[in-house]
Amino acid sequence: MKASAFVYPWDVNGDPGAPARIAALGVGQVTLAAAYHSTRALTPRHPRHRIVTAEYAAVLYPPGDRWAGRGLRPYAAGRWAPGNAYGAAAEALAAAGLEVHTWVVLAHNSRLGAEHPDISVVNAYGDRYPWAPCIAQPATRAYLTDLAAEAAVRPGARGTELESLGWYGLQHLHAHDKTAGVGLGDAGQYLMSLCFCPSCRAGYGGQGLDADALAAAVREALEPLWRGTAGDEGWPTVGKLLGEDTAAATRAWREETARTLQEEAVAAVRAAAPEGFRVLLHADPASHHCGANVGVDPAHILSVADGVVVPCTGGTALLAPFAAHARAGTVLAANLTVVTGMGGSPTTLAADAARARADGATELRLYHAGLASDGDLAAVRAALAAR
Repeated sequence: MKASAFVYPWDVNGDPGAPARIAALGVGQVTLAAAYHSTRALTPRHPRHRIVTAEYAAVLYPPGDRWAGRGLRPYAAGRWAPGNAYGAAAEALAAAGLEVHTWVVLAHNSRLGAEHPDISVVNAYGDRYPWAPCIAQPATRAYLTDLAAEAAVRPGARGTELESLGWYGLQHLHAHDKTAGVGLGDAGQYLMSLCFCPSCRAGYGGQGLDADALAAAVREALEPLWRGTAGDEGWPTVGKLLGEDTAAATRAWREETARTLQEEAVAAVRAAAPEGFRVLLHADPASHHCGANVGVDPAHILSVADGVVVPCTGGTALLAPFAAHARAGTVLAANLTVVTGMGGSPTTLAADAARARADGATELRLYHAGLASDGDLAAVRAALAAR
């Protein structure tokens, strides 16, 4: 099974040994960040630094002329990835014999929301989520579609993986997050992620819902969750708390909005890409979920994209709904964390990969070559050598 390792440009640039070290893992591909959100990242082997602080979401190459005069546009990275950091890293990795694919984070951008607050998701209480641009708004959709095309199709790239191409919500691991005091569960996360910006209010109206009444119903539905008196059975709990018809109408609006954005963005990438360029989405088969692995309808997304990257750390159950709709050539990439300190299990990689293959995976994604310790990387090398 083909394996690819996730990499940041700052893992490679300034470290002459990095490309060969990554290639020696036994991967044939790297998934290299071209547009990424704010983060603080460890670089345990870099000769010049140990911590990289990416202060805001940015593109890791010089943004193009298409953004001139536009209100919503990507930010160039600062000192953590100056100039064409992506391009320099991609060239070095390709010279080591690795196939380079881009890694593009889309609807997750705190600086964009801070500077343009009107584009953000607004919950039923009126709180804005600056990290989560609302994908129903026309300006946001145009921005995300153009960003997908530009950041995905970098020189020499053979494909792309689009992360957060859909709804983002409450759960996002914000800096110094203090939101875990009440266990909202799957149902609460959905209810707290419903957006009430003007575009979404109009969208609910198109589904026969009154937006003010819906917001009040959402607040009422959340009360037992705040008190810790409601169990969580996932989507069935949303129906019980909000009412089956109302819940279904909100989901219909959100699914249509996400589907059409995904269709538009993938089409834009294909129009800009060379022949044979592969387009994958980081995805979850529960269409009401939101976040980095966006909720999708498996049959629909596999009719649009070349495949999906599916979170499989801790189990491979999410592969089956996609495998049921896979065709010849469909890529089902099992994403396995191999950083022990981040909950990964590199020592069981061989067994995890075998289980993923049995459940329909055609490829592996390993998170993350730059963040892992030397011991973790040694375990990865051993597991991949044993294939």
